[in-house]
Amino acid sequence: MLRSVAMDKPVTPLMTPLAQCPRATLAAIEGVLTDIDETVSTQSRLTAEAYGALAALKAAGLRIIPVTGRPAGWCDHIARFWPVDAVVGENGAFWMWQDREAGKLRTRFVQGEAERAQGKRRLEAVRREVLREVPGAAIASDQPFRAADLAIDFCEDVPALPHEAVLRIVKIFEAHGAHAKISSIHVNGWFGDYDKLTTSRLMMAELFGVDLATARGRYVFSGDSPNDAPMFGYFPNAVGVANVRDFADDMDHLPRWITTARSGAGFVELAQALIAARR
Repeated sequence: MLRSVAMDKPVTPLMTPLAQCPRATLAAIEGVLTDIDETVSTQSRLTAEAYGALAALKAAGLRIIPVTGRPAGWCDHIARFWPVDAVVGENGAFWMWQDREAGKLRTRFVQGEAERAQGKRRLEAVRREVLREVPGAAIASDQPFRAADLAIDFCEDVPALPHEAVLRIVKIFEAHGAHAKISSIHVNGWFGDYDKLTTSRLMMAELFGVDLATARGRYVFSGDSPNDAPMFGYFPNAVGVANVRDFADDMDHLPRWITTARSGAGFVELAQALIAARR
């Protein structure tokens, strides 16, 4: 785990049904940071209900920030067209936002161009070894749209690999000195001392002037998989959609609250609870 992630994180208690979260706690929430795959989406589809939940949260005055492992190409679209304030992509490699005053999309990379280029060259050796050593693994179909990391598909567009094969992919990344995180569909790997949490903290400070070290109780993070664990450990009111239980044994930190429904329906459940508490 990254050193900067470990600092000043609270102890995470066992997951408790979201319905038991005090209304006052929900009413105090100012913003939602959320994973996308199988948190907002459902079986790789964005339902009308889940997209409507994003729009409803935004209309209710909450700050909305997807924090995803998806690539820069996807994040360009999300920042431009979704009802969000910004998006953190590729597990923290950058954030994007639509600058309404300037009328343009802006991107802030955590690493410089030369460092990203060096990292991508080093990832080429990882790519070759994974494809050679892990039968059935494939390069993610969204890889051409990535700016900094390598995504290995273990169940999105390929038959689902056994858990042991997924862990083997992680070990190959780590043997090369790369960071590796498991999402609900990919293993993402990169060179660089960042992740979803470190970049979210930097983004909140630079873009919105919010110090999450003191404000994290007023923000919710919602997610479902091991690459969300640092966020679950950091936010005292983190919420897992019900399918987070599928990965519970592989996570260092679990969310404080859990929805009844899985995936996008669970996100809708969270949105409804937050909006109801503000009335």
